Amino acid sequence: MAGKRSGRGGSTVAAVYALARPIADELGLLIWDITYDKEGAMRYLRVFIEREDGAVDMDDCEAMTRPLSDALDKADPIDEQYVLEVGSPGLGRQLRREEHFLEFLECPVRIRYIREREGVKEFIAVLTAYNKENDSISVETEQGPAEILLSDTAFVKLCDDEDLSEY
Repeated sequence: MAGKRSGRGGSTVAAVYALARPIADELGLLIWDITYDKEGAMRYLRVFIEREDGAVDMDDCEAMTRPLSDALDKADPIDEQYVLEVGSPGLGRQLRREEHFLEFLECPVRIRYIREREGVKEFIAVLTAYNKENDSISVETEQGPAEILLSDTAFVKLCDDEDLSEY
């Protein structure tokens, strides 16, 4: 989980993943992603879970939250106040790690650049490849194929039903 695509606080994310993974395994859940971000004056630790069949509900989130909160209190890997949130990554889930990109090849994605490029800030394309060597993705746009460095993006998300109507 640690690394430049796992949000800020890479070592924190890795420590939380080590605590969360056995709990998720025991509950039959998968960890989609973990982020640790500052928003205003607050810090948020978000653990996104899913099931093989994709049907995560509130009971799953609650079942994961309680033992994870206890494990975090016991191990104390975070030395500041934070809010723990456990939830589903949702339909428009953010793709951040290699396995995310590989799982959703040939799917439409919404890409937002950090800075506008050639008059474009955000667009929808079909994900065609992931290149681990230079941390980039290849996509098929209305204008043709393109390669995009992930370091140039604010996010790459799966398109949800609303997004698909624009493609």
